[in-house]
Formats: sequence, structure tokens, C-alpha cells
Amino acid sequence: MGKPLSNKKIAMIIAFIDFRDEEYFIPKTVLESEGANIVTASSKKGQAIGAYGGVVDVDVTLDDLKVSDFDAIIFVGGSGAAKYIDDEKAHKIAQEAVNENKILGAICIAPAILAKARVLNNKKATVWSNNLDKSAIKILKEEGVNYQDEPVVVDDKIITANGPLAA
Repeated sequence: MGKPLSNKKIAMIIAFIDFRDEEYFIPKTVLESEGANIVTASSKKGQAIGAYGGVVDVDVTLDDLKVSDFDAIIFVGGSGAAKYIDDEKAHKIAQEAVNENKILGAICIAPAILAKARVLNNKKATVWSNNLDKSAIKILKEEGVNYQDEPVVVDDKIITANGPLAA
């Protein structure tokens, strides 16, 4: 019997600098162990560097990513992912994923990208925050998101996780 994700292709979008290592490497390992083919995308090609020093070869740029080629798109968090919050290319990818009925995931700060892309309107979602920084929650609420203070929230085909432990 085949693995559940055999023949499934998933794009994981990371910041070129300061993606959250465990939010990339752990889900990638789990998804690959279930048969998924993972493609890593970022703002440019080369070797992306995680916040804790992990190195990843970028397969494709956001400019060249074709959402229609994938079964799921996952935006990985970390401080570097904040650069995508107002990035039109990232927004377009999220919008295309929803329009094409793909599974769309976002971890840590990355749900704020989806909120700014306007794909979380009237949807339930979670996002990273701490006692000193609630700015991502504010972004979600300003964009019409039904914020949930939970580790993982699933609303139809959109999955959000609030940080490394939930990844």
C-alpha cells in the first residue's frame, strides 16, 4: 500500500534569510516520510539561511512558482517571513492557491501574509504572538479574520499554526 501523500507536490515558501528552521525542516521531514515531493521557494535562488543556521537550497523563486503545479502551498514563519506580509508576489500566490482550491498553510507570523492577501476574510485562523508583541493578531483582526487563540486552526482548506511547536 502506498504512502498517503504519494504523488502529492507541496511548495514550502521560506524567507531567504531568517526563516524559522524547525518550522521548515520538521514539517518537510514529516511530509516527505508520507510520500510528498517538497519544492522549496523563496525570493531568490541560492542557499537560504535559517534563523538558527539551517541551510536550504532554494528550488524556485516566487516569480517562477506555478501554483497550479502543486497540491498544497505552505508559508513558513520566522522573523524573515515578515518581509512577505506586504509582498504582492506572496499575496498573489496565496490568492491563486485559494482560487484553485489548493490546501494553503501558514506557520508562525505567516498567517499575517494570508490576511494581507485577503484570503482569510471571515475565516478562522491563528498566528504567532507573545506577551510583548501582539502586532500579528492586530493584522489578522484588521483584515477581517476570526482570530483563534489556538496552536492550530483549520478552516476549510486553510491551515494556520501559531509557531514552532504547532508546526
